[in-house]
This record gives sequence, structure tokens and C-alpha cells, in this order.
Amino acid sequence: MKRLFIIPLLSALLWSCGGKPSDASISDKQPTLRPDYAGATLPRDIAAPAFVIADTASRYFTEIGRCGELPAMTFSSASGEVVPPLGKWHSLLDEAAGDSIYIRVTLTDAHGRSEQLRDVVCVVSADSIDSWLVYRLLYPGYELWREMGIYQRNLNDYTQEAVIDNKEIDLQCVNCHNFAGGAPETMMIHVRGAKGGTLLRRDGKTVKVDPKCAALENGATYPAWHPSGRFIAFSANEIRQFFHTSGTKAIEVSDLMADMTLYDVEANKSEAVAGLEGEEWMETFPTWSPDGTRLYFCRAKGYREGTPLDSIRYDLCSIGFDPATSTFTTPEVVYPAAERGESVSFPRVDPTGRWLLFTLSSYGNFSIWHPESNLMLLDLTDGTIREVTEINSNDVDSYHSWAPNGRWVVFSSKRMDGLWARPFIASFDPSTGRFGRPFPVPQDEPRFYDDFMKTFNVPELIARPITETAEFVETVNK
Repeated sequence: MKRLFIIPLLSALLWSCGGKPSDASISDKQPTLRPDYAGATLPRDIAAPAFVIADTASRYFTEIGRCGELPAMTFSSASGEVVPPLGKWHSLLDEAAGDSIYIRVTLTDAHGRSEQLRDVVCVVSADSIDSWLVYRLLYPGYELWREMGIYQRNLNDYTQEAVIDNKEIDLQCVNCHNFAGGAPETMMIHVRGAKGGTLLRRDGKTVKVDPKCAALENGATYPAWHPSGRFIAFSANEIRQFFHTSGTKAIEVSDLMADMTLYDVEANKSEAVAGLEGEEWMETFPTWSPDGTRLYFCRAKGYREGTPLDSIRYDLCSIGFDPATSTFTTPEVVYPAAERGESVSFPRVDPTGRWLLFTLSSYGNFSIWHPESNLMLLDLTDGTIREVTEINSNDVDSYHSWAPNGRWVVFSSKRMDGLWARPFIASFDPSTGRFGRPFPVPQDEPRFYDDFMKTFNVPELIARPITETAEFVETVNK
């Protein structure tokens, strides 16, 4: 009787101190992690992801290490929450760069039976990521737009700081942050309201300008900064929100008019792009090729009173540009989505100039409200297009940007709950055009994405942090 009593007691003592159960059975079932990092390809310098083991158990024992080696860190809890220490995590990734790591979970039920689940494996890339992510935080929907700001986050840790918070500028709207070649030294932000204008940061100075083209009815809206830093292409949109009383799309945001303009930063002068003006077409969402000789954009037939919103569809188009003379050639259709019952938004060309990533939905261009939105990849060398199945989900997959080093892409997705857009990162191989499995931006709280009630809008990867951020507020309030 003594032996039968002592052995369970020793096991209980070991377990209470955080030791792994020695009698665990082996299971082929994989643990459920929330957020899910299974199979993801991680940058070698990304912050540690806190997560929750969602499987039911009384106790959880977790090991994390390089594949084929002993664990570098272990965790024991009754909650299933795992928060890897940042220092140990970075040491592990440094050692495993170009290899893989495992997350090994052992569950113990209320009767003391333990089960070791199949390892969750993540690839660790030999490539680093451009370490700063810029995004707008606001509540999803239109009722609470007055509380918003543009923030930057260090992806190597969890540091987040405001670039500009609208509480400091009388609750005016801030949006459309944009960079020349991912460089924070050359950037812009729109401010809309009584003190509104476009904030330009260039050559160490921050100024407020109005880039509206006098020949057009609407002001500058969606921007694309030319790689040289001298020009910004803007669409000049009349945008309207529509509200549906039924169906899966409660809100529709649509253009009623849109033209393309070119703003010369040095001359402080804006002109309509020849060949793109007029009411026959609506042009929006400009983006430049990396060499600055071609402007890509989305184009739909002009809106007429009574036009059904679900009949407005945008093609992917482009037009040549000569930076020396500031002149454009004749526009051409790159992908005729409209004739196929599809609509294009957010074209972005990768830093090599070969790949163009865009969002495809059934109609319109404000794809954040379209659950069917998916990311598509166009090879500009041969014109082939494919759905990026390794990234897309069953819900909204939308706005995206390339890392300046071309090895990563960040995009918005509502896959977690269908309500909030969260930033996801995926690796990219420019030689093959293939992406790794994406993962949400790591947070230091295991239940962060369950509790955080704001949406991440327009995620942009940049090479360095934005400095002298107080100048933005000062410039607005002047």
C-alpha cells in the first residue's frame, strides 16, 4: 500500500513543479493553438508569439525548441496560456534560422491521464523582416470613427507608438499613410477636417499642403508616392457609403466619380493625368512600378444615376510614365476583370518589378466589406495570374503591402472572426512566386486578438521607424 501511495504522490509533486508527465501516451492529433501558428514561416527576427492552447485539459505542458533538439524553453499551466520570453525566443530563432522549430504540447485531464500531441512545426526563414509596421487603428464600422490614430509597431518586440493620434488634433480623421519605397523619411498622411491637409515629410521637413487638382471637382484621395520622391499619384474620388438592410454586406463603399492626378512635390502643383480624365471612366488605387516608369491603377465604367452597385467592376490597368518630362503614354488594360464578372482593388508591385499582388472580389473596390475577397498574383513577365491559395481564407483577405526587402508581405484578414481586420505576414520567394503559410503579427498577450476591439487598417511595412512624430501634430495645429 505504501508503494501505491508514494508513486502517485511523487508524480503529483513533479507535475506541480512544472515537470512533464513521464507516462504520457502519444497521439497523432495536433493541438489547437489560438492564434494559429502551425506551419507558418517565421522571419528569423520576429517577436515571440503568445498563444493559448484551446484543447480541453486540466493541465498543459508545452515545450518549444529547434527540431531534432531538446527544448529551449518549457511552460506548465492550468490555463493553456503560453508566453515565450523574448530573449530566449530570439536566441532560439537565431540558432534555427534556415531550419524549423517545434511546439510540443502534453495535455493532462482531470483523472491524471496525460497525452502528448503531435508537434506543431514552424519554419524559420534565414531572412529577416523589415522591422516596422505602420497601420491605422480604429473601431470597425462608421459610428466610432472619431477615435483613431496611425501607429507604428516594432516587429522585433512589442513596442507600439503613435505616429499621430487624432485626439491631439481635435478628433479629425487621419488616413492614407504612404511611403516612397518603404522609406519613412519620405512619407505622407492625409488629415481631414477644419485643420485638414496633406502632411508631407521630405528632406527632414514636415509641411501641410493641399494637393487637390484645380481642374477636378474632387480632392486628392488615395496616394502612391513615386520611388524618386518627387511625385505622388493621387486618385480624386467622390466616395459614398451605402447601407443594406439585409444580406451579408451591411455596408458598401463606392465611387461615384474618380480621376487620376499627378502632384509634383517640388513645384507644389497638381495636374490631371492626360488620357485618364473625364466621366467615361473612374480610376482609383494608383501604385508605381519600382523603377517609376509605369503607373498601375484600377478602372471602372463611370457611375450613372441608378447604376446598381453590384454592377460596378474594376479592371487592372496601367500607363507608362517618363519622370524626366512628367508625361504619360496611353493607358492599357492589364487584366480585364470586369468582363469575367470580377473586380480588382489594391494593386501592389513587388520590389523586383516582376510580381503584382492584387485583391479580387465580385464587384466594387472597397473589398474590406466583401467576404469573398481574395489575393491574386500576376507575373508581369508572362501575364499569368493565379489565386494565392497558400494565403487566402474563407473570409476577407484584402489590403496588402510588400516589405522593402521583397521577402515578406503583410495583408489584412478577417479570418479570425469575420469582424475585425488583423495584420497577417507571409514569406515570399521572388524566384518562384510562392508564399509561405501566413501568421498574425505576434502579441505579448495570449488572448490579445480575442479582447482587442479595434481593427488594423492599411498595414505598411517600412525599413526604419518614423522619427520626430511630434512634428505631425505640430504641423496640423499650425
